[in-house]
Amino acid sequence: MRFITKKITDMMKRNYKLLLLVLLLAFASCSFTTKKFQDPNKDKLLIQLITYVLEEGHFNPQDLNDRFSEEVFDDYLEQLDPFKRYFHASDIKEFEAYKDQIDDQLKAYDVSFFNLTHNRLLKRIEESKEIYKDVLSEPFDFSVVEEFSTDYEDLDYVDSKKEMKERWRKQLKFSTIANYDDLISDQKNSNNADYSSTGNSDIDLEKSTGKAVNVKVKKSLSELEEEAREATERSLDELYDFIDDRQRKDWFAVYINAIVEEFDPHTFYFAPEDKDRFDVAMSGNFEGIGARLQKKMDAIIVNEIISGGPAWRQNELEVGDQIVKVRQENEDEGINIVGMRLDDAIKFIKGPKGTDVTLTLKKVDGQIEDITITRDIVELEETYAKSSTVIKDNKKFGVINLPKFYVDFEDYNKRNAASDIKLEIERLKSEGVEGLVLDLRNNGGGSLQTVVDMGGLFIDEGPIVQVKTAGEPKEVLRDKDRSIVWDGPLVILVNELSASASEILAAAMQDYKRAIVIGSKQTYGKGTVQNVLDLNRIVRQNSNGDMGALKFTTQKFYRINGGSTQLEGVKSDVVVPDRYSYIDIGEKDQENPLPWDKIDPVDYKLWGSYYDYDTTIAKSKERMANNEQLKLIDANAQWVKKIRDREIYSLNYEDYKKALESNEEESKRFEKLSDYKTNLTFQSLPYEIELMDKDSVLREKRKRWHVSLSKDVYIEEALNVLNDLKMTYEIKKVATSVKN
Repeated sequence: MRFITKKITDMMKRNYKLLLLVLLLAFASCSFTTKKFQDPNKDKLLIQLITYVLEEGHFNPQDLNDRFSEEVFDDYLEQLDPFKRYFHASDIKEFEAYKDQIDDQLKAYDVSFFNLTHNRLLKRIEESKEIYKDVLSEPFDFSVVEEFSTDYEDLDYVDSKKEMKERWRKQLKFSTIANYDDLISDQKNSNNADYSSTGNSDIDLEKSTGKAVNVKVKKSLSELEEEAREATERSLDELYDFIDDRQRKDWFAVYINAIVEEFDPHTFYFAPEDKDRFDVAMSGNFEGIGARLQKKMDAIIVNEIISGGPAWRQNELEVGDQIVKVRQENEDEGINIVGMRLDDAIKFIKGPKGTDVTLTLKKVDGQIEDITITRDIVELEETYAKSSTVIKDNKKFGVINLPKFYVDFEDYNKRNAASDIKLEIERLKSEGVEGLVLDLRNNGGGSLQTVVDMGGLFIDEGPIVQVKTAGEPKEVLRDKDRSIVWDGPLVILVNELSASASEILAAAMQDYKRAIVIGSKQTYGKGTVQNVLDLNRIVRQNSNGDMGALKFTTQKFYRINGGSTQLEGVKSDVVVPDRYSYIDIGEKDQENPLPWDKIDPVDYKLWGSYYDYDTTIAKSKERMANNEQLKLIDANAQWVKKIRDREIYSLNYEDYKKALESNEEESKRFEKLSDYKTNLTFQSLPYEIELMDKDSVLREKRKRWHVSLSKDVYIEEALNVLNDLKMTYEIKKVATSVKN
């Protein structure tokens, strides 16, 4: 969860109530009476509500001017027709009369631009049904040398129906050639047969008896091509079934989000059904595969693996994977979800606990893979902190993994991330550990209050983070407890998916020079807070039905040194490559992110200790530069980027197949990445060993975690750094004693 709800701290509650009160008072004032917001046209009422809330409550409100209008225009049309296979150039020319008028229409609560584009889209969609049926009625010639580009942004809109049919032909041929290759590969694997260019069918007969024995028909290439086209057509038929089911309100929500997302990537309108799903997600009750998804162009991308969920336990689905098809356990063939609405795709992926779903994935390295996941409810225990001990160079160290900054929304004094970390540290201290690794990799954030409390475990007292609300003085959140739970060497592990609360903690410890941060070049870079406002609470005596909700950015985080964590995130003291190093995955890669900026720092005192951080960091950097495993990881990350950035594909089958085989061959050199193993052995704490004697499931989970740690080059280096810090401590302590 990459935003921090303000329900979880008293400060957030106060600000939420204040904001809501201001809005309600404003709506009840002479210029914004409740009558004003009872327009019989629900579309106009929704625009009134949203534009006013954003103007008054957003951290960085936008001027509704011609520039804003042009950006909404471009983004909205891209969302409606990302592949440019519906609208004609003549449509766009007609739409462009409104390109600098959307701002004026918003101010007048006018929806005529939406009405025009919506009606035209429905017309073009109907025309496209005939086009794809027509194209797929004829065989594709995969011997022709031609190419297809997936760089849709550079495509021009077509000028004629003939051009539109040609565009569809190439796109459909591109889809079909993949199906064609799958069918050929499947038949080769089942028949162990070789194919000639003639495409003749063979039947093996047992001549000696004159009877057919184990007759296997080897389908011709032309038959396989026909099957491939039929598969493409079925996928499109299913897609269009969903398109036909979409109501006007669904399309209007697309238009509204094209508007609000110009404010920043985390501002979003939840239509009533979407709001219900959001409420369920916030409650922590997940049923399905346990993954969060997002839509990018026509692709459904895995955005987060929920710790403890079925996908997390199955351990094959990864952030960045694209889900191409979904197959239920009683079905022979999966449903293609490319181009499908995210909500519709999720309906196929979710399902009753205990049922299986098979996902066809396009992995981050371009490989196609099927995985089967048994749906279940997320086991909350795996979202909690867990720890382990390990021996390194005759010293015992502790490792704590924190998947998220969790809290009980109803009662903060119940179990939360800060209190659990404190308990784990005390348990590790009783085991005699001499250094501590706090693993925040893939931690997307959570409770702000837990960050402040957790930071206080490692310092005596002082500021942890600054929070700025538009138009108000900054607020400095401090640790006021002078007690220190852990004063020994500390390393914090992060990556590109460490976000929000994770970044606050890592930044504070870095600013205090209390910990060494190891990981990606920078963390995710989300330094903003969002608030979810139920729009129904604003309009009294509403006769228009459920108005949904609006999530919008209200605050921004700043480090104690004054710099924002927005966009830049936290830059690691020791940078190590990982598979996401070259992939666009952070806040800076989103549309319309808020800018980085700086405010005045607060007074804080650097951590006073004998540890030589600069020497330790220099030694770690030298080790990392010579580490062969990391060199291979970096080479793999660069190769993954090359595969993902590829935009030109051959529609000639021989060339297409050669490219696939080349990629497959090149990928083999990275197979030994998974063979890496340290000589480290990790051990659960005594209290957990007692639990595992009674809980075989927990025992298996910890076994899997420990195996993963023993193959983790980043954990290995974190322990090296702890060892070096201990060495510098002894050297500086001796030197200081001699000097005195």
